[in-house]
Amino acid sequence: MSEKEYNECVTLHADNVYRFILKNLRQEEDARDVVQSAYEKLWKNRDGVEAAKSKSYLFTIAYHQMIDHLRKMKRVDLRAEFREEAKISDKPVSQLKAALEVALARLNDTQRSLVLLKDYEGYSYAEIGQIMELTESQVKVYLHRARLQLKNYLVSLENLI
Repeated sequence: MSEKEYNECVTLHADNVYRFILKNLRQEEDARDVVQSAYEKLWKNRDGVEAAKSKSYLFTIAYHQMIDHLRKMKRVDLRAEFREEAKISDKPVSQLKAALEVALARLNDTQRSLVLLKDYEGYSYAEIGQIMELTESQVKVYLHRARLQLKNYLVSLENLI
């Protein structure tokens, strides 16, 4: 991958990678750090990456950086409890969107990543398997279970009121 191709990769995929990581981590600063380190690794390994596969490679790196970050945060939990005024957005959030965010937050890390990669980012099962180091069958099964969990939570009337 040349320097020009690297810059094109950054331009094309920066928003998608950041959105994916932010949806998982739910902390802007942490998401920025993870995405930045993913781009650093891509830069260091650019000679071994084909430009055509840069998006998949970038998401794979970002996913693994996010998992490492989550493991680190579990070991050293210095973060203060979440305050209501520290939301990601100042815009009013619709009730349905808020319910969906709560439902996504109830999923485990793997399930949430699968749903976000498939339904938000539009990756194929094979691409998701490559990113998350799962077989295509595992992706389908885990995604099905995650969607069932989301459905059960969202159709429960008391969760939407």
